[in-house]
Formats: sequence, C-alpha cells, structure tokens
Amino acid sequence: MTLIEKLRSTIHEHQLLARGNTLVVGVSGGPDSLTLLHALKMFAPEMELKLHIAHLNHQLRGDDSDADEQFVVWLAREWGLPLAKASWDVSGYADENGLSIEEAARNLRYQFLIGVANQVQANAIAVAHNADDQVETILLHFLRGAGLSGLRGMAYKTRLMTNDERRTSTVGDSPSVLRPSSFVGVDLIRPLLDITRAEIENYCVENNLQPRVDETNFDLTILRNRLRHNVIPYLETINPNFRAVLRHSALSIADDYAYIHQNVLGIFERMGRAIGDVSKPSGFVFDRKWFRALPVNLQRGVLREAVSRLRRLKNIGYQHIENARQAAAEKDAGAEATLPQGLLLVVGYDDFTIGEHLEIPDAPLLLNHQAIVLNVGDEVMLEESDWGVRVQTTDDRRQTTEKWTAVFDADKISGKLTLRTRRAGERFAPKGMGGKHKSLHEFMIDEKIPRHLRELIPILADEEKVLWVVGYRADERASPQRSKASIAARQVENLVRVEFFKG
Repeated sequence: MTLIEKLRSTIHEHQLLARGNTLVVGVSGGPDSLTLLHALKMFAPEMELKLHIAHLNHQLRGDDSDADEQFVVWLAREWGLPLAKASWDVSGYADENGLSIEEAARNLRYQFLIGVANQVQANAIAVAHNADDQVETILLHFLRGAGLSGLRGMAYKTRLMTNDERRTSTVGDSPSVLRPSSFVGVDLIRPLLDITRAEIENYCVENNLQPRVDETNFDLTILRNRLRHNVIPYLETINPNFRAVLRHSALSIADDYAYIHQNVLGIFERMGRAIGDVSKPSGFVFDRKWFRALPVNLQRGVLREAVSRLRRLKNIGYQHIENARQAAAEKDAGAEATLPQGLLLVVGYDDFTIGEHLEIPDAPLLLNHQAIVLNVGDEVMLEESDWGVRVQTTDDRRQTTEKWTAVFDADKISGKLTLRTRRAGERFAPKGMGGKHKSLHEFMIDEKIPRHLRELIPILADEEKVLWVVGYRADERASPQRSKASIAARQVENLVRVEFFKG
C-alpha cells in the first residue's frame, strides 16, 4: 500500500475530513510536514479539499529558522497554495511563563494554527505526527506515570477549544490579544499517524522532495530524542516489532478509556453539583453514599473529571487522585486532600467538596513523599508531572537568580543527592542569613506556604543536610565560595548545577 493509499484509508476510517472541507496544514519545512502537504495536495482533488499552509518561525535557530521560513514561502508560491506565516519569540515567551522551550513552542504553535484556521474559516488543522512520534509520545507518558488517558497516545482527531482566558492571535509579525469570542472550535487531525518515519523518508526520495533538516532533532539532551535514538532501538533488539506492539496496545487502551470515560461522564452528571456559575464553577459537591458505591476505577474517574473541569491540565497525577479518593471514600468528616493547582477536597458528613480552597503553590512539584536519587549527568522526568530535573557539572560559579536553578560546591556535598519531602525536625541555613540555622517548619511558615502543602514541597538534600527548599531558598553551607582568595586558591572549581524544567 502506498503512502497516499494509507493516508486515504486513515482519513476515511477515522472520518477526519468531509468532501469540500477547508484545511489548514501546519508546515515547518521538515520531512514529515513536507510529506503531509505533498500527499494532501495529491489527494485533495478526490475530496475537493481546499488547502492553506501555515508556518510559524519560532526564532530559536537563528539563520536556520529564517531559512526554514523562506523555504516554506517559496514552496507555497511554487505549489500555488495560500500561506499564513508569523515569526514569534518562543524563547522570550518561555522565560516569561516559566516553561521549557518545547512546551512554549507547542503552546504558541497551536495558538497560531487555531488563529489561522479561524481566519480562513477552516474545518480542520492537519499536523504531521507520524507512527513513530506516537511510539515516543506513549513512552514519554509512561515514564511520567500516566494512566489510561496518557497511554492512549495521540488521537487521530481532537476537538481544539480555546480557554476562557485571552488567546493570542496568529497572523502577522507578533502576537496580538483577541477575546475568546473571536475563536470557535476546530478539529486537529493527524492523517500520518499510521505511517512510519521510514515510509516518510522514502516518500521524500521517490517524489524528489528536499525537506529542511532541524539539527535539534539530534540533541540528546532532549528526552524525546534520547528515546528516539537510544531507548527505542535498544527495545527493538528485544522485540523487533516493538513499535507496532506499542501502537496496537495504545489503540486497545483508547477503546477501554473511551468506554470508562463515557460511564464517568454519566455518573458525574447525576451525582455532581456545581458550586457557583454552572458554566464556570468554582467547585463541585458530591454525594458520599453514591461515591462509595462506585468501583474504584470510576471513583478515580469522577475525581479526575472534576479536576479537569476546574483546571485545564494535561496530566493529573495518580497519587493526587488516589489520596483524594481514599479521603472521600474512607475518612471521617473534616478530612482533606490536596489536588493540583490549588484545589482541595474537603470531606463532609454526607458529601464532599472539591474546590478552590488553597493558594496555588509556587513550586514545581508536590512530591507525595517519594524519594528520587540523583547523580551528576542525570536528567529525570518527575513521576506524574510535566516537570523534570537535570544535574550537571558547570564551570559557571555565578549564583543564578532563577528560582528553579541552584549551583552547589560539589566538595561540600556529602554522598548522594536526593529529591524528597521534609523530615521531622530538619533544619537548614538559608542563603542570605549569614549561616544562621532555621527549622524547615519555621521557614515554610515564614514563606507562607499553605499548611496542607508543607509535607509535599520538594527538598534537595545530601546524606547529611538539606541543600535546597526547591523554588524558595538554597542552603548557605554548600554554596560556592564568593571571595577572590578562594577563587585564586582553587585551580579548578568542582561545581554542580541542579535545574528544574518543564518539558
């Protein structure tokens, strides 16, 4: 079966498009998006499709990013297709919003595509995720502790809806703010999801396509690239059909999830009562008798649905949900359980409430008491979270002002580094206090960390002492010396940089 025949089969089987649809195609200039555009151009007359190219210059690779843009402009002209393009500062957006470059690029890219689709009144947006991207995504979700929702992988079709917050418009040289009423929902489709990267490369050769090459795809400091180039090839030495097995498993999981979620929605509507405005509730109240009668998987599903309606989250950790489930089903009135982004479950006599009872903590992760040993050179994605941590040697002794990065003198670290939660009676010497010690309990009170969250704030420690209350203050004792004499006395400084990132 040819690539175009596979694309046709995917479009019809999953009802991605209808005859006469207008379609925005996201084109970076790489092999995947170039193949998608060429194949859709060949297929378009069959369904009378109208294609519009959309290209966003992320300004991340200097002249190479500009060259990508020029290539797509040339391509649109040569192929006679309309083009919408923009050039946005993704790095600046990431810094302003505390995001990784990868997440910032993804957020702005979808804002851009939605804006173009609304401007040209498109029925759908086509992106070039392929079968190998699917395998990598499922593995990433698995490593982050995802449940059935994450292990489904990417869907063939997803309805994109804007948040209630202001969105960014997407056509022009820089973002401009538009009201959400300016946008309507649009389908995001993935017509190449059954097509492998090898098939795409062959298609480019067969059709004399000359795609642009993004060198960052070979950067092994990026977790997805390490999975692509190192982990998946190794797993294929154990099972040569690993990629196909994982994709087929994802399809089965998607079916199971759809059935469970349909039941959850029905139960939620019957037993949940909104607090405040029904269209934008501040919380939900649930009958405990009904809740206790549900199977455990549906109990978790109801709680996840409540959190997802109150907070638009990609991943909701298992431990948060399980702690809340046990409180709602088993504990006495007055019990509480912390949920993501400032939500709290409070147990009453006959019901329980999930609502906005807490300040949102300014911390990258609530650890739920797990401990993670970190070695120099590690880059670890934290369980059930979008956050990761990397530990590297550095020759830059300057103390960063970034709240999620700290630099330590390796000679003052005793034994292994561990990321964990606080222990009873622990003390540390916060930087800036001249070596004076303070209990973690007292420090967290002074920092106005909500009582419910103090046992969950990440602590970086060695085998003898606390090194860093993550996101707040590092310990003076392991910090690099600042005096000129100490610098002159040491030919080489042995420094360790610990950085939290979203990715």
